[in-house]
Amino acid sequence: MANAYTQLYIQCVFAPKFRAAMLHSGWDERLRTYISTIAKTNGHKMIAINNMSDHLHLFVGLNPNQSISEMMRVIKGDSSEWINNEKLTQRKFQWQEGYGAFSYSRSQIDTVAKYIFNQQEHHKKITFLDEYKKMLEKFDVAYDDRYIFKLPEDE
Repeated sequence: MANAYTQLYIQCVFAPKFRAAMLHSGWDERLRTYISTIAKTNGHKMIAINNMSDHLHLFVGLNPNQSISEMMRVIKGDSSEWINNEKLTQRKFQWQEGYGAFSYSRSQIDTVAKYIFNQQEHHKKITFLDEYKKMLEKFDVAYDDRYIFKLPEDE
């Protein structure tokens, strides 16, 4: 796209289906590398990525040639296929439907990146669900509790 100049910084948050704690420390670094490669292949600049066992944060400089929803569709689809092909989980892996996407200014890049890299420490104080609701409220995003990430369920 000639003469299109953008500066779009987006943090996305998403979770495995039913928020099951399926992202294991034995392979989560490989997952982060794989997702980073997907993002870069699609023209996005990966600024920060980190996960807990039950959710993942990524922070990108967004390529305006791909919508956020398309980026998330590709990242979630390709990474879940990779997890299943690599047999990293005992049962079929799926990401939960939906995601959170939040925009930031250039001056906030370092703060957001530090927050993402510090997830392990951060979640000693707050649960993922409480964190996610706080983010929605901070960004003044109206939400319905019925459609927030589902709690783990028995099969």
